[in-house]
Amino acid sequence: MATNKKTNRLIAEKSPYLLQHAHNPVEWFPWNEEAFDKAKRENKPIFLSIGYS
Repeated sequence: MATNKKTNRLIAEKSPYLLQHAHNPVEWFPWNEEAFDKAKRENKPIFLSIGYS
């Protein structure tokens, strides 16, 4: 069975934690101006994930 894994913006990050989530079906953004600009433009809140233990 072939699977097409889509990637999100985290695929370009260096952090192993962030790379673990590069194939999630979520439009994750790294912490940057693009994320804040999009949230402001769309009048949406920022969901901040700081990891887990």
